[in-house]
Amino acid sequence: MARFLITGGAGFIGSHTCLVLLEAGHALVVLDNFANSSPESLRRVVELAGSSAEARLKLVRGDVCNASDLDQAFATAPVDGVIHFAGLKAVGESVSQPLRYWETNVGGSQRLLTAMANHGCRTLVFSSSATLYGYPEAVPIPESAPVRPINPYGHTKAAVERMLGDLPASEPGWRIACRRYFNPVGAHPSGRIGEDPNGIPNNLFPFISQVAVGRRDRLQVFGGDWPTADGSGVRDYIHVMDLAEGHLAALDALLASGDQLLTLNLGSGQGHSVLEVIETFAETSGQRVPYSIAARREGDAAITVADPRLAQQKLHWRTRRSLIDICRDGWAWQQANPNGYPR
Repeated sequence: MARFLITGGAGFIGSHTCLVLLEAGHALVVLDNFANSSPESLRRVVELAGSSAEARLKLVRGDVCNASDLDQAFATAPVDGVIHFAGLKAVGESVSQPLRYWETNVGGSQRLLTAMANHGCRTLVFSSSATLYGYPEAVPIPESAPVRPINPYGHTKAAVERMLGDLPASEPGWRIACRRYFNPVGAHPSGRIGEDPNGIPNNLFPFISQVAVGRRDRLQVFGGDWPTADGSGVRDYIHVMDLAEGHLAALDALLASGDQLLTLNLGSGQGHSVLEVIETFAETSGQRVPYSIAARREGDAAITVADPRLAQQKLHWRTRRSLIDICRDGWAWQQANPNGYPR
C-alpha cells in the first residue's frame, strides 16, 4: 500500500481516480477547496470502495494556492506521490480572467512543488491538457507535436509543463508524468459519481445529458460547416474510468523506476463528431436531445484526436470503453442525479 496526495480529488476526474486508487488498496489524502466540486462525491467514493476505504481516505479542506494548507496535507502522514488535478479549466473564462488562471494554475502548481520538495516527496502525476496543441498540424496528434496553445488556459498548462521540465535538472529524485487529456466524459457505471459542473456546462457531454434530463432546453452545436463527414467538430472522447485507470498505471510506472519525466497523451485514438455523440446519447438513453447549429467558436479546431501509442507502450494501458459505454454510464449518473450532487 502507498499513500498519495490528490489535489482536487473531489472533482470529476479526481473522484473517479480516488475510487480506482482505493480499490487498488492505497491510502489517500485529498486536498480540495470545493470551488467546483462537492464533499458528497468523496462520501460516495468511500461507499463504492467498500468498508475499509473510510479509514484510508483523509480529507483536508484547503486550497492548493495556500502554503499552510499544503503543509497540513503533507503533515498527515508520509506521502509517496501526488496527483495534481486542482485548477481552473474553462477556456472562455480564462480569456476574461487570465490573471486568476495564472495565479491558480501556475502559482498553485509552484506552491505545490515547493511543498513537495520541503516534505521529501518528488513523485508527481500532473493533469495537463490536449489544449496545448492548439490548431494541430496533423491528426492523430503525437506528443512530439508543437506546443502552441491558443488561450490563457492552455498557456497556463504549458507553463506548468515547462516548470516541471526544469525540475529533474535541478536535483535528483524527481519522477514526473505529464498527462495530456483529450475529452474526459462519462461516469462510474453505478451512477453514484459523475460530472457536476457549476452553472452552465462549458463542455459538450454534460450539456447533452442536462438537455436529456430536462435541465436545459436545447444544445448549441458550434459549427456545422467544418471539413468533417457531417460538418460538426470531431474530438477524442475518453471514458473517465479509463482515464482514472491511466493515473494508477502512471503512478505504478513512476514508483517502479528511477528519475524520469514522462509526457503522455491520454486518449482513445478514435474521433467522434459532435452530431455522432448526440445521436449515440439519444439512442442509448431513449431521450430526445434537441439542438441547433450555431456559428463556430473562436479557438476551436475541426479535428482533435490523440495518438495514444506512447502511453500504451510506457504504461501498458489503453482505453477499454466505447462511446456507447460513455453514453450509458453518463446517462445513469444524470438520470439518478438530475440536479447533480446535493449542495
